[in-house]
Order: sequence, then structure tokens, then C-alpha cells
Amino acid sequence: AYTSGANNNGSAFAGLNADTQWFNTTIGLAMLLGRFLPMVFVLALAGSLAEQKPVPATVGTLGTHKPLFTGLLVGTILIVTGLTFFPALALGPLAEGLAS
Repeated sequence: AYTSGANNNGSAFAGLNADTQWFNTTIGLAMLLGRFLPMVFVLALAGSLAEQKPVPATVGTLGTHKPLFTGLLVGTILIVTGLTFFPALALGPLAEGLAS
């Protein structure tokens, strides 16, 4: 119930009689901490990154305005997308063949 409250819509765990003052209060606190505490951490991280001084470009800097960056970005997107969908595409016909 606490995990569901902190990460989802706050509905209680199935079968748990959570309509008590204790559960309502503690699940509400779990919702507040589970939703707002990560936001505070992200804002603190963003603040520390914003305070950093810029580093001048050198020979080893990969410019984002060059075709090499575009190629690496598109290649990475294609590889990650392929690794996400390929297992399902490969296992679908295999599972269908085993089922018949």
C-alpha cells in the first residue's frame, strides 16, 4: 500500500483494510515523501550543476553542431530502440511456434 501510494495513484493494496486513521495518515505521508522528496533532490542537483563554471572547448571536445554528433546520436537511438523491441519481435514467432 505504501509503495502504491508513493509511486502510483495512492490506491491501497488489494485486500488491505486501509480505511483507518493510521493507514490514511501514513500512506498520505508516504505519498508526500515519495513524490516531493525526489523533486527536491533533482532541484538540488540542477542547482549544483548550474553553479559550475563553463569549461573552454579543446581538441577533445565533441561539438554538437557537427555531423559526427548527429550520427552518434541517431546511432545510439537506433541501437537502444532495437534492443528494446528486438526481444519481443524475436520471441513472438518462437512462442507461437511452441504453442502449436
